[in-house]
Amino acid sequence: MTSLNTEPIQFAKDGDVAVITMQFAPHNLVGKTLSEALIDNLKRAETEKARAVVIKSGLRHFSAGAEMSLFENAGARRNDVDFVGVLRAFDELPIPIISSVHGIAVGGGFEIALASDLIIAAASAKMGLVEATLGLHPLMGGVQRLIDRVGLARAKEIVLLARRHDAATLERWNVINRVVPDPELEAVTMSVAREIAAGPTVAHAATKRLASLYSNNGMRAADEGMADIADAIYRTADLQRGLDAFATTGPGSAVFEGN
Repeated sequence: MTSLNTEPIQFAKDGDVAVITMQFAPHNLVGKTLSEALIDNLKRAETEKARAVVIKSGLRHFSAGAEMSLFENAGARRNDVDFVGVLRAFDELPIPIISSVHGIAVGGGFEIALASDLIIAAASAKMGLVEATLGLHPLMGGVQRLIDRVGLARAKEIVLLARRHDAATLERWNVINRVVPDPELEAVTMSVAREIAAGPTVAHAATKRLASLYSNNGMRAADEGMADIADAIYRTADLQRGLDAFATTGPGSAVFEGN
């Protein structure tokens, strides 16, 4: 899965799916270069009107973590990387993001996946927040995003023990969404992405926004913001397509166009 391309990320469109392939040799280490490329390509996905995004690796591993130089010189280089900006780019993109994980995804690499909306992993993948082995803790949102997915006790276990976990265990713990045989990873990921992309785009964006509001501000804020967030849906042609299809050909028969 190696690539000779010097760009840290390759961007491609597969129909309505934007495919963002990390290829920052040797191991997609997260630092200024890869972070800025991720932000730029997520913006490009929106500009090119993608309706789903897949993030994957063209190298042997999804990502082996952060660039070690970020932690030298009392963190001087770490301050050059806008980790929060990366997280905001994932969270605020009004398009569902799927991380497709193979090989190793640890540290900052696993945090990229955790920032995504869905994670699909190959059965042989190994993932973990291993920063404690370096005398650190996760610096790119991993702690709080694990808590969101699995609760306090399990998140603390994953971070404090700093182990690499197999994909089946993480699926059982609800950290990731789906585990598939290695040869089926790309096909399953793209099948899920195309299904999402064929859905009502504005409604999906509203779902992301409401979920983020709940995660950041709690149930009451989400309840109070629900009507305003849904308002844009009522102005879409896709809603009318859905209602018309329901009346004429039955539930689940609508063909949405993303507007």
